[in-house]
Amino acid sequence: MKKIKVFLAVLMCRTLRFAARLLGRGSSLPGKWTLKLFPDILKDIQLPDLVIAVTGSNGKTSTIEMINRVLSGGGLKVAVNREGSNQTEGVATTILSDCTLSGKVKSDVVLLENDEQWARHTFRYFHPKYYVITNLYRDQMTRNGHPEWIADKIAKSIYDDMTLVLNADDPLSASFGYNRNNVIYFGADHLEGDKTENNSIYNDGNYCPICKHPMKYDYYHYNHIGSYHCGNCGYKRQDTAYSLSAADTNEGWIEINGKYRIHLAFKGIYHCYNTLAAFTVSQIAGVDPQTAVKVLDNYNMTNGRVQRLVYGGREGTLLASKHENSISYDRSIDVATADEKGADVMIIVDAISRKYFTSETSWLWDIDFENLNNENIRHVVLAGRYCYDLAVRFEYTGIPQEKIKVYESIPEAVEFLKGDREHPFYVITCFADSGKALSLSEVKGVRL
Repeated sequence: MKKIKVFLAVLMCRTLRFAARLLGRGSSLPGKWTLKLFPDILKDIQLPDLVIAVTGSNGKTSTIEMINRVLSGGGLKVAVNREGSNQTEGVATTILSDCTLSGKVKSDVVLLENDEQWARHTFRYFHPKYYVITNLYRDQMTRNGHPEWIADKIAKSIYDDMTLVLNADDPLSASFGYNRNNVIYFGADHLEGDKTENNSIYNDGNYCPICKHPMKYDYYHYNHIGSYHCGNCGYKRQDTAYSLSAADTNEGWIEINGKYRIHLAFKGIYHCYNTLAAFTVSQIAGVDPQTAVKVLDNYNMTNGRVQRLVYGGREGTLLASKHENSISYDRSIDVATADEKGADVMIIVDAISRKYFTSETSWLWDIDFENLNNENIRHVVLAGRYCYDLAVRFEYTGIPQEKIKVYESIPEAVEFLKGDREHPFYVITCFADSGKALSLSEVKGVRL
């Protein structure tokens, strides 16, 4: 009976996957309908020894993409939900589509991006061998509330037989390894440019995630990410097996464990951490480190997070940040302010989410827009349906009003940018709105 059930479930999912691709539908649909008829089928599938899952607030898709490339470059066959369908239905589609009709996964590795809230449901049926948690930040307040609430959800997806792979520099993410043995940590050593104070609008590292007492920092890499310790319970940043021993985001390179140098196609601290996480997983999976370095060196992301724009012959860059995620915006702002050529920055908030409707904009007040009050920034252009919400926020940044331009119409904002061909520009927005910026570009689909 079990064999028949597995046969029918795999056949159904594979058939629906084929049909969905012909129709251009999403990759979660086959798994959704298969799970309606066979709700616990994932527990009957024969998985390979190496099952790797990745979750967290930021960087999941980018990290998964790089891990996939490195493992594939190391000669491993990988089954991966590369389309980003990271809830149980998408995971089911990925696994069942890679199965023989007898229910055995054909690939050497199953690599899964997992939604922070849904992992607890998915892992009731099987447990990944390695569970990577990239970070936990304020993200999608309407859906996710506070990071500690999401941490409680993720805790329910963790089992004793998993090996956790944790970002040691994020106190909340790293707390999953507290008093646990099977943990591998990655993080950054003390880097040039680190700060002794957190000057961001908020600091989610103020209090210890274990005992809730005030926590002290030795230094900060950015926001609340850094080296910390609690004087009350002793919780502290753990030593790392894989470390950013040096990094230069201006020249664009990182050094891992003092001997592996990787050049970055995109110069941002986020990309440093995502690259480090990918390297860490590659070593866990047994890929030769030189192979990993070769694949990751100057790696160009294909997920569209960073793309070239041209408006009226003027060169620019799209930075796809996450609406409702202040740290994502902060890191994009860092990229723009580091450009010594003198840039304009356009911020578009036109549709807050592509998954649900909300007009909640309080998250704008968590973003360090004050950092745009910088000699390298010529103008700030606010565009889209929520341009006036942005304008109110910018009244408190100290940026001179003559440098701020407000346009409800995105095409009109683009016309303003066309007036200067000598200086670069950056468009900072979300995937929900990035297509609107790309549609007006004279060059499309060029990823950086």
